[in-house]
Amino acid sequence: MHEVYTYSNASPSRITPEGTLADLRVAVQPNLAVRGWPCEAGSRALSGYTALQDATVVARLVKAGAVLSGSSRMAELGFGLAGDTSARTLVDGHADVALITDTMGEVRLAAAGSGLFGLKPTHGLVSRHGLAGLVPSMESIGLAAADPRMIAEILAVMAGADPDDPSMPDDCTAGFSAAPPSGTESLTAGVIEESLSSLDPEERLAFDAGTACLETAGVTIQTVNLADYGLFKDVHHLIAAVEASSSAGKFDGVRYGHRSAVGKNWNDMYLNTRAESFGPLLKPFLFQGAYFQFERYLAFENACRLRCRLVRAVDDLLGKVDILVLPTRRPASDPAQAATIQATYAVFALTLPASVTGHPALQVPNPGVAADRDTGLQLIGRRLDDGRLLAIGQHLSSAAREGR
Repeated sequence: MHEVYTYSNASPSRITPEGTLADLRVAVQPNLAVRGWPCEAGSRALSGYTALQDATVVARLVKAGAVLSGSSRMAELGFGLAGDTSARTLVDGHADVALITDTMGEVRLAAAGSGLFGLKPTHGLVSRHGLAGLVPSMESIGLAAADPRMIAEILAVMAGADPDDPSMPDDCTAGFSAAPPSGTESLTAGVIEESLSSLDPEERLAFDAGTACLETAGVTIQTVNLADYGLFKDVHHLIAAVEASSSAGKFDGVRYGHRSAVGKNWNDMYLNTRAESFGPLLKPFLFQGAYFQFERYLAFENACRLRCRLVRAVDDLLGKVDILVLPTRRPASDPAQAATIQATYAVFALTLPASVTGHPALQVPNPGVAADRDTGLQLIGRRLDDGRLLAIGQHLSSAAREGR
């Protein structure tokens, strides 16, 4: 078995050799349906499942001439990055772009750990039809690559209305243009002061070096405050757990998924199936979700109200500045080693805000800092302002190559 891929495309071919994405190699995760390929989403709950049709984004990429290089390894149902090899498909030269489901910040942290760009698009901009998901209101199909132009070109193909995904908001149906918007310079960026409190002095220096690059590119930096910043983690945790519990409810061995061979009757079979289907990280998360879903539903409703308040607070800030900036990660915290829910949320603490609010967020590597010490720059834009973020990323990337 391939070390990086769970399934490697042994005979890649292009249906549309002259398409806009001709010659681009794309790695997917095995939670995205590719007809005839295993689609187990890193979970025993889906062991042995082979996709019967292409996901909408897969069909669009193939039609545009992209070559699917294979399915990477991934954390169970995309919760975290334990065992994920998506970034390695890029670093080792197996692919040009990797699609990584972003629920807590997975595409941004995976990219930051390898000195890459990683975009979580505006929630709803990309169809989720054909995705074996876990947290529908937060997850997006993200894109990681060494060049933000590739991300823009592929996003332009992936985005837009899909009648097979009725959850897509009306404002996302127009899709995305790969052409960079005008006026990407002379912008104002607000650094969220509360996001910096967890950084140690060395991490703060690395982050400040990144904001200095933004200033060199013509972006005016100012400090902004988000008084409710501390609520993002709890709001994400409670809502995501409830949605995950609901989404995973179908894996019961009767209607769907793995079925236990042990049990004296149907009830035993059901209980054993559920016990065998999920791993030690995801299982307690599902228990927590079921508890709030069935025993403390008012707490879930309150978390939803707080989520609305957080969305408004971020929108208010983005009415005063053009983009928000915060670190992507703490370099010493390895998401692949997070073995508990508490540790997982601690590692992803800096990427949770955009997952909660649905705003687009781009991880930008800092060219002046070694990858193992780089906190990354996380740019958060207004809803559907994905193009502006990628244009800023492209400007910084070009400046780094030219030594400016």
